[in-house]
Amino acid sequence: MRARVRVGPPARTCPPFRKTKRTTMDQWLDKHMGRLFLTPAVVLILVFSIFPLLASLVLAFSRVRFTGGGFRMRFAGWRNFDKQLFGSEQFHLLGTFGALSLLGWAVGLAATAGLLWWMVRYWRTRFTWVGFVGRLITFAMALGLAWLFAATTLSGRPFGTIGTTLFYVVIGCGIQFLIGTGLAFACSQHIRGSRAFRVIFYVPMMITPIGVGYIFRMMADTTKGPFANLWQWVGLGDFAWAADPWAARIFIVIADSWQWIPFVFIMMLAAFESVSKDLNEAAEIDGAGKWMTFREIIWPQVLPIAATVMLIRVIEAFKIVDLPNIMTAGGPGIATESVSLQAYYAWRALDLGQASAVAYILLFVTVVICVSFFNLVVLARIRATP
Repeated sequence: MRARVRVGPPARTCPPFRKTKRTTMDQWLDKHMGRLFLTPAVVLILVFSIFPLLASLVLAFSRVRFTGGGFRMRFAGWRNFDKQLFGSEQFHLLGTFGALSLLGWAVGLAATAGLLWWMVRYWRTRFTWVGFVGRLITFAMALGLAWLFAATTLSGRPFGTIGTTLFYVVIGCGIQFLIGTGLAFACSQHIRGSRAFRVIFYVPMMITPIGVGYIFRMMADTTKGPFANLWQWVGLGDFAWAADPWAARIFIVIADSWQWIPFVFIMMLAAFESVSKDLNEAAEIDGAGKWMTFREIIWPQVLPIAATVMLIRVIEAFKIVDLPNIMTAGGPGIATESVSLQAYYAWRALDLGQASAVAYILLFVTVVICVSFFNLVVLARIRATP
């Protein structure tokens, strides 16, 4: 007998997928969502950063004169830069030059020999043309700054706003890094009250720079300030710190350090607390002391973060303008005036060409120093880390 096969109704086929307008829009949004989220930030950067940068570049090569109906602008070439570097404003930006002293010659020649040895060493080891060009720019900047200080400070003459700004950057950032790192390491240990100290140490960063300037200007007043009796007791009641160039610079560095030590503290505290505790325990079991554990285990792990924190702080320190303006108004003379403050004073005097030229000189110095620091310290350490 043949089995009867019952054939059912034909299977229904699914209708073809039709792309609707809404489906197409969803796919387009999924594909371009990243760009859409980045677009507002890019627009803000173009409006508030790129456009002023290009506008100030035009002003740096122009001479602007305001008139009753507006202003007149004409191309001036390199005259604004020439006036700052070689002309009548050279003493203001670079300092007063003259015959070098014996100490100035010794330091200048020693710096030249050290930089030449550094370039020759790079030439013989891992030479690449891109790296050589970058190190050549760093070499020129370091050599120029070395001879600048040799011809001014080391020869008994005052330096200009470039030297003052570098003093704020090197001394101020050095103090802030050492104190902030020390406080962060102490608070990362198991000590009583560490959480309260974290809040207290972070408070100064919440105050505006103008407020910090007025606070320290009042505290440093030896006649009417809150510590006037203390100044009298230590014999400094008649000391006018604002009339002494080095004392005024030191007071500004102290005020700037008080405000920015919390930034270094909070960043380094996060770095110390991210260190693996297993490595510390293994070092203790092997008999390593606290100093050896810190030097061989803890510090190598936090060094890349420390270098990045230092880079951020150096960039900010180059822009210092509030504290010198509030505490000393750049005085005595121009002893405490930074490059940013010099550009601000030129802008306030409606000399927009000179203000833009000074700002671009500061931009060039900042970029060269910070890029050199990043390539020679931060990246070198990251590459060396296994």
